[in-house]
Amino acid sequence: MKLTLRVWRQQNPDAPGAMASYEVDGISKDMSFLEMLDTLNEDLILRGEDPVAFDHDCREGICGACSLVINGDAHGPERTTTCQLHMRSFADGDTIDVEPWRASAFPVVKDLVVDRSAFDRIIQAGGYITAPTGSAPEAHATAVPKPAADSAFEHAECIGCGACVAACPNGSAMLFTSAKINHLNVLPQGSPERETRVLDMVARMDDEGFGGCTLTGECATACPKGIPLPSIAAMNKEWLRALRKA
Repeated sequence: MKLTLRVWRQQNPDAPGAMASYEVDGISKDMSFLEMLDTLNEDLILRGEDPVAFDHDCREGICGACSLVINGDAHGPERTTTCQLHMRSFADGDTIDVEPWRASAFPVVKDLVVDRSAFDRIIQAGGYITAPTGSAPEAHATAVPKPAADSAFEHAECIGCGACVAACPNGSAMLFTSAKINHLNVLPQGSPERETRVLDMVARMDDEGFGGCTLTGECATACPKGIPLPSIAAMNKEWLRALRKA
């Protein structure tokens, strides 16, 4: 396959950015999107040019690091992570636009790399248990009802990639925040911090500059792990309940 890539290039957070065009040839349909970018970077390095900076780590769809907007879609045309997107999703001769996440809370570091540490600070605001429990308890000491366990597992699948923010017209982080809150709040172990957790994490989310949620649903559509839209409604109920008790 021969492709034309239009890639966002930005030297640093303060420098102006622009799209740059590159031709890549000899691309196999079985390559992942990141392997295709590796091929581009090998060519750039051989030509003495600066390679395109992009985030990646596990390349197994687990870590969420591979955050790219491809032809206007977070992670590309399929509901998966960029590292698990294969070039068979494109045709020979295609022109592909590759951009970083677009959100004020995710400032560009370089090229396609953005700073997603705002997500870490949201989790730090309430993603913990402060109740003293001594040493680690026996795994089966606390019975967890099956519906609660299923819900916790469903929300724990969130990998914090940020696709929900990139896809949202408002740059909202409600789906991510609701996944982290609901993951802990439905479990018995999360009960001691239930009210303070939702209030603190939502407040931190707002402080980070994410936009407001208008329930357009783009976040859930783009989520590679299928975090459901009703997760936001569940978080809102938790927030209102905690606000009344505060």
